[in-house]
Amino acid sequence: MQEGVMELLWKNAHLYGGNLSYVEQLYETYLMDPNAVSQEWRDEFDKLPKTGESISQDVPHSPVREHFLYLSKNQSRSHPVEVASVSSDHEKKQVRVLRMINAYRVRGHQMAEIDPLHQLQREDVPDLALRFHELSESDYDTTFQLGSLFFGTEEAPLKSIVEDLKKTYCSTVGAEYMHIVDTQEKRWLQSRIEPVRAHPEVEVEKKKMILERLTAAEGLEKYLGSRYAGAKRFGLEGGESLIVSLNTLIQRAGKQGAKEIVIGMAHRGRLNTLVNIFGKNPAELFSEFEGKKTLDTSGDVKYHQGFSSNVMTEGGEVHIAMAFNPSHLEIVAPVVEGSVRARQDRRDDTVGTSVVPVSIHGDAAFAGQGVVMETFQMSQTRAYKTGGTIHIVVNNQVGFTTSKREDARSTEYCTDVAKIVQAPIFHVNGDDPEAVRFVTQVAVDYRNEFHKDVVIDLVCYRRRGHNEADEPSGTQPLMYAEIKKHKSVRELYSDAMIAQGVVTAEESKELERNYRQSLENGEHVALSLVKEPNTELFVDWKPYLGHSWSFDCDTTVDIKLLQELGNKICQTPQGFTVQRQVQKIIDDRLKMAAGAMELNWGMAESLAYATMLAQGHPVRLTGQDVGRGTFSHRHAVLHDQKTAETYVPLANLSEGQPRLTLYDSLLSEEAVLGFEYGYATTMPNSMVIWEAQFGDFANGAQVVIDQFITSGEHKWQRLCGLTMLLPHGFEGQGPEHSSARLERFLQMSAEHNIQVCTPTTPAQIYHLLRRQIIRPLRKPLIVMSPKSLLRHKQAVSTLEDLAEGSFQPVIPETDNLDPKKVKRVVLCGGKVYYDLYNRRAELEKDDVAIVRIEQLYPFPEDILAETIKDYTNLESVVWCQEEPMNQGAWYCTQHHMRASLKMHNPALQLEGVGRPAAAAPAVGYISVHVEQQEKLVNDAING
Repeated sequence: MQEGVMELLWKNAHLYGGNLSYVEQLYETYLMDPNAVSQEWRDEFDKLPKTGESISQDVPHSPVREHFLYLSKNQSRSHPVEVASVSSDHEKKQVRVLRMINAYRVRGHQMAEIDPLHQLQREDVPDLALRFHELSESDYDTTFQLGSLFFGTEEAPLKSIVEDLKKTYCSTVGAEYMHIVDTQEKRWLQSRIEPVRAHPEVEVEKKKMILERLTAAEGLEKYLGSRYAGAKRFGLEGGESLIVSLNTLIQRAGKQGAKEIVIGMAHRGRLNTLVNIFGKNPAELFSEFEGKKTLDTSGDVKYHQGFSSNVMTEGGEVHIAMAFNPSHLEIVAPVVEGSVRARQDRRDDTVGTSVVPVSIHGDAAFAGQGVVMETFQMSQTRAYKTGGTIHIVVNNQVGFTTSKREDARSTEYCTDVAKIVQAPIFHVNGDDPEAVRFVTQVAVDYRNEFHKDVVIDLVCYRRRGHNEADEPSGTQPLMYAEIKKHKSVRELYSDAMIAQGVVTAEESKELERNYRQSLENGEHVALSLVKEPNTELFVDWKPYLGHSWSFDCDTTVDIKLLQELGNKICQTPQGFTVQRQVQKIIDDRLKMAAGAMELNWGMAESLAYATMLAQGHPVRLTGQDVGRGTFSHRHAVLHDQKTAETYVPLANLSEGQPRLTLYDSLLSEEAVLGFEYGYATTMPNSMVIWEAQFGDFANGAQVVIDQFITSGEHKWQRLCGLTMLLPHGFEGQGPEHSSARLERFLQMSAEHNIQVCTPTTPAQIYHLLRRQIIRPLRKPLIVMSPKSLLRHKQAVSTLEDLAEGSFQPVIPETDNLDPKKVKRVVLCGGKVYYDLYNRRAELEKDDVAIVRIEQLYPFPEDILAETIKDYTNLESVVWCQEEPMNQGAWYCTQHHMRASLKMHNPALQLEGVGRPAAAAPAVGYISVHVEQQEKLVNDAING
């Protein structure tokens, strides 16, 4: 060891005392990130040998520990003495003991008894063996210092140390946290786990509560199994400790000040959770099993339904909500986060203490579904953070029929994905409900302390098959042979409580009888349920209910307010240096606000947001490039060229204005769109927008579109005013950046579920966006937004168009053609209008009228019929689209157009013009693109 390290340690001798952990923490930080320690420590640590013959490469702290131990024993010396190694055998063994302690912290979970079935095959962990650390049973009676262990004493015999380490890290709790970089977090976790050896004493009353909750969990499954034999219920049998965990979580979070808890989970155990935690009346559940219709909508199966209620905790009343969820596993996770963020925003809670998100996962889905990783990556970002999520994995150790680890995943644990955000993970044996209760308490406290995600891996089993109609032994014979012999967690715990004298056998039976009687009586069986909840905790949806579809909406704004806001969104702080091209955009916008220049798309869109904010509506806009806009049209976020500081004019319109949330998102579509859906379903008075970088990027979020956005209202009665801006247009950019797949949205359009629009002018997007928030109707809005039209010289509007106009579902012919001369009408939507308009002008044809259909669903049949009624000599009508004929609007919309024509002239036939049917959305060769575009435009105009 070099003398420099000794001198450095000596200079910091005041830090030692009894704190043997300081230097090893410093060295551990250095190993993770050398730049995280001071230069003088870094220089000296660089000189240390990295490994030795008897030193594990996994735990390279020993060089600094040996010399720290030596120095701590020689603090009284007047000057450091140079030594080559620790001088005595005892001191050498002391170093090895400290190394062993660290090994248990790092790898103890790999030997933990977390599998109730005892079938989990664990590889040997040599680091935990005494011999690995050159220790033996002959050292058991020797006393060693404990270093940084929180065992309540500074030294203990080796035998006691090993026993306590095994109980703490290798029993029914396997704590996995040493992957966390932050030393403070690790020390906090150690201070919670180690003093109680991961198994604190539990009061008698709490033991009785645990038994009661297990009785409820098992009792519901048995009752449903006997009353509705063979019916799918995706029961919780084998994982009943989940109810103990949730009950603990809610009470603990409420005690710490939470006012709302939002839970998302798939179908396994959902019915049990709804009845035993949320207080859903069992009689309602029984009606659902019997298939009774209660609503005039499609509805959904009982194990997808959401619910909400209020429960009482020591900290007061807490509102708990269960998110509605489809069968697509894990997709509800980002939806929950969005709902939680909306609730936090409503409470002006920027930390996340008032509303807690809880995600309950299955083991196979947690490991296999990419949206899990996306949701973790969102967790600490500005746009999507919620103060940490508590994740509970109901680990059945089997997917549908896949159980072998080498088939189910490539990682040791199903929870390893959580390590990407350094979340602590508590693997816990589901047959030890007291341990489940303990790790839940620690998880809630960790989330409250550090505002980060935390994971509980509840290792249990699935007593039935994937559903109650499956026979699981066909694919898992050994597992289910063991399960058949295995007592339920309730039986095991009841036996233990009887043995401890906490309850008698008769009292245990009485709990079962009382619960079953409550079910038969149709009584609520959740603990602490508030029968008359405080409605102030609810979102008031009354203003948005009961509105039928209408095209009418007053979106006008006083022109003076428009000009005032137009000037404000062009203001920057003094000394703020804007990039040259951006300054040109701002200068042009000032001219537009003054009426000296017609408005382009970016200005009209910005004014739409400004007027919403001015009229009291919060605005939330996210996407991968929304600050600037993918096509550089928005520039809502300005960047100082000298300091890199940002400024958002829309956020600085006036003091006390509503919240503006405008962030570039992470490179995710599925999780981000799920988040925004959850936000929009919880914040009805807010304008919530997700913009795709290109429209086809929505493909990555198709699950959210299918399962939530287009069908959520009719499955679950969930209103949603989310707006999706999807850049769409055929401009020779190839098959990946041309089409937002308009046809998919139109195919899913029915029962007035969504709105699909193709605006072509700045005034149209202005009024369309304002209509979405001003009228009380809440329906998702899908906008095929433009790319080239953002700067098209003809795609402009006036201030008067914005101030006085409204959104036009159909824009009639604008060239004042003589209606009697018109023999042909071309119907179209989107960018192709300008190509058609200019080609007609080139050909000087005055017998062709071009009508734009700006809203494709709900289709404006009456308005279209009224638009063409004056063309009394009409001979032909054609629909023109840029998309291939098997895509775009043609197949899903032609019947609406024909209905409009029938009102005008039953003899008229409708033709379709577009690109040839194709497998890909567009061609990749610009020459072919131009040739196709020329042909479809000419065919439409000339017939």
